[in-house]
Amino acid sequence: MGGVDSVMRILAAPRRARSFRCLPARDEPREAARPPAGAMLGGGARAAKPSFVSYISPEEIHIKEPIEKEVNPRLLPGELLLCEASTVYKYMQEDGSNRGTYGKLVCTNFKISFLDDDSASDDNEPEFKNKIVGENDITLQCVDQIYGVYDEKKKLLTGQLRKYPERLIIYCKDLRVFNFCLRYTKEEEVKRIVSGIVHHSQTPKLLKRLFLFSYASAAPNNTDGRNQTVMFDTLEDWRDELERTKGNVKYKAVITNEGYRVSEKLPLYFVVPICISEESILKYEGRGIPIWCWSCHNGAALLKMSAFPKEQDDSTSQMQKAFLDGRVLKKAIEVAECLERQHTNVLLIEETATDLCCVISSLVQVMMDSYSRTKSGFQSLIQKEWVIGGHSFLDRCNHLHKSEKVEAPVFLLLLNCVWQLVQQYPPAFEFTETYLTVLSDSLYVPVFSTFFFNSQHQRDTSTSGESLKTQSGPFRFLTVWDWSVQFDPKAQAFLNNPFYAEKPKPDKSQRKTARFKHQRQLSLPLTQAKPSTKRGFFREETDHLIKNILGRRIGKFINSSDEPPNNLREFYDSWHSKPVDYHGLLLPRIDGPEIKVWAQRYLRWIPEAQLHGGGTIAITAKILDLMEEVQSLQVKIEEEHSQAVSGDVHSVTTPRNSARLSSLFPFALLQRQSVKPALPTSTWKDLEDEDDLVRRDDEFLDLSGDMS
Repeated sequence: MGGVDSVMRILAAPRRARSFRCLPARDEPREAARPPAGAMLGGGARAAKPSFVSYISPEEIHIKEPIEKEVNPRLLPGELLLCEASTVYKYMQEDGSNRGTYGKLVCTNFKISFLDDDSASDDNEPEFKNKIVGENDITLQCVDQIYGVYDEKKKLLTGQLRKYPERLIIYCKDLRVFNFCLRYTKEEEVKRIVSGIVHHSQTPKLLKRLFLFSYASAAPNNTDGRNQTVMFDTLEDWRDELERTKGNVKYKAVITNEGYRVSEKLPLYFVVPICISEESILKYEGRGIPIWCWSCHNGAALLKMSAFPKEQDDSTSQMQKAFLDGRVLKKAIEVAECLERQHTNVLLIEETATDLCCVISSLVQVMMDSYSRTKSGFQSLIQKEWVIGGHSFLDRCNHLHKSEKVEAPVFLLLLNCVWQLVQQYPPAFEFTETYLTVLSDSLYVPVFSTFFFNSQHQRDTSTSGESLKTQSGPFRFLTVWDWSVQFDPKAQAFLNNPFYAEKPKPDKSQRKTARFKHQRQLSLPLTQAKPSTKRGFFREETDHLIKNILGRRIGKFINSSDEPPNNLREFYDSWHSKPVDYHGLLLPRIDGPEIKVWAQRYLRWIPEAQLHGGGTIAITAKILDLMEEVQSLQVKIEEEHSQAVSGDVHSVTTPRNSARLSSLFPFALLQRQSVKPALPTSTWKDLEDEDDLVRRDDEFLDLSGDMS
């Protein structure tokens, strides 16, 4: 009963002692408690002055229960352990809460990981689990900033450190925040872990030092990276796309850049208007050449072009202005109006045609082409416009930590705009918002090559000329489109939209009639629009460029001013006044409250933002339960009808308890720490049998319970 007596003395303490907090059972370090003589403080950190009277001896506070089994990190092929520190305390991510758990903090050439006693156990795992990156893992590329706490003052940690902090705060690019206390970690371990984390996540590095290369050299080469996704790395892929969009009448796929003899920024194969000669492409080194993106059903085409040096200033300023004003959706609607109603070719001009051009062209295709709203179609679109199109993922994501000046979340801008369409028209998309969220997370996972190069040339040269043969076969990067690398089949189900209205396949005898009907659903009555005289991001009659290079036959391109023309509002209102065709043209609602915050992406790690048992996920869960129940009943009916032998048992999924779900499911379940009050003494187990108070958990806040 000694532990109980200690507790009673605390409860009977004078007023000054009432600031004592209920903390975890596993002896959380407190700002007020002075460590016992001989204890090692992190990096010479001072012990905080006591702010209350403690009636528990230091020996009782700092006794740590023995760990039953050694907790070691799960390493991927090619992953090496660089440094580690024991007796690290991780705070829960809540507002000022001191709850948390003890464990080991490790740093590898791939990630930073916190390992507690539960890390070695597979019990009570969430339904949606990433096989590569766990809930307490931070890839080195996902680290944004690191702060150290010295005597309650935060300081940004960069480069060489002279003094080591007592607390470490890591801010991640996916908006997670990790707070570690190093107060009771050995001094030499603090030096190693802090220096290692800062060095490997914040200092500039060479491309070949990315974990991407270590993993590709050591991982077994047994996955199919395509998964029905068109990679656009062959001439046949481009010709097939031309045929699919009926663009092969006016455009051609060229091989002029084979061997990258024209430009290292251009892909090996691309599509240009038929009238452009190979000599023109070679003469201008690819600059000023209209490159085909997509053709509309009426023959109008969407093209992009990199600007000549004398136009770079104007083009760049227009791109920055459009990017900063979030007017991207309006520009996409403007382009769709030109293509759909005016049957006019649209040329996007930008300095390199690899940033905002990629955003606008991708959005237009998602809005106008139902194939781009399927999972494989959307992935093929990203391959075409972004990966092969030459978006500088390496620089824009600052994966090598070389320059923050060129860092910009351009690809996240696209995903955010697509999410607006997904949440406005759910049946039109084969994928879910969870798919988009996972895709945004994959930007920082250096296991896949998809988002870690600036161009196809850089990717190709990185896999040639060096030790490229591995033990399992030829050197090959993985692509993010093989979702089985990150998720098992059960988890992949969260990426697929069960409410997707799949496009019906027309009868062969009626295919021609159905095509004309489809065009009428897309098109609106033609009205003659007067071209604007202003020069904006989309340009018309670029006289000295287009006419000199292409000739008069293809000299007319659309112009768009900064402000949308008057007939655009008429087009927008006219479309929204009609019933939605989920396989036809989709225009986003852009007025006021129609544009929402992507909560699952930006708020998923904030417990206060979670609506427990509510939100759209609760409705979805109920519908999924009904669908599963109907399917199980159909199976039983079929079995009884055919008098099948009961040896083949069909598993029936247990319905989910939506009251236990969160509005930010499935990511909210990753924070599974218990929030029950606890005392920081070794007498916890004695108190458990005698005091029922500590067992009173909040039913909705304890996410570690059984989901069934």
